[in-house]
Amino acid sequence: MIRNTPETFGLVTRLLHWGIAGLVVVQVSLGLRIGDMQPGLSNLWLYGLHKSLGVTVLALMTARILWHLASPPPKPVGGGWQATLARVTHGTIYALLLAIPLTGWAASSATGIDTLLFDRWTIPPIAPVSPVWETRLFALHDLLTKLLLALLALHAGAALKREMDGDGTLRRMVTGRRTPRR
Repeated sequence: MIRNTPETFGLVTRLLHWGIAGLVVVQVSLGLRIGDMQPGLSNLWLYGLHKSLGVTVLALMTARILWHLASPPPKPVGGGWQATLARVTHGTIYALLLAIPLTGWAASSATGIDTLLFDRWTIPPIAPVSPVWETRLFALHDLLTKLLLALLALHAGAALKREMDGDGTLRRMVTGRRTPRR
């Protein structure tokens, strides 16, 4: 099934979820690596790759939000405070997955160096060239990334707990198969 149903996550939702999750793992790994190195000709491609994948995350998150509006996901199993916490956590993760690439793009713009998408297309700057802006935006980018990692740990832990409790949400996100509702 391509679209979501009241009981299942459709193929598009699952591909976007796991594709973005994989890109986030790669992005965090790249970010940690380039955060510890001095830019030079031998490693400039890593910075370019990090920027390109960041723009890709931004595009995929935009697509995911639009898809979410066109094909709403199933309602969470259960309710109460856990459903409220899940909704708030998901909303915050979505916001961070938009804000982090945007702050990275803005910080890169503030350096005055063109940002090339996959070494092919120049994307326009979205912040003025300014060492002060550059420093602050990179610090914000880093802070938001740390917040995202904390929320992703909460998200993954909650998904595993709910799976161990037998609610089937994780199975639905992996397989797209319907599971009995409690």
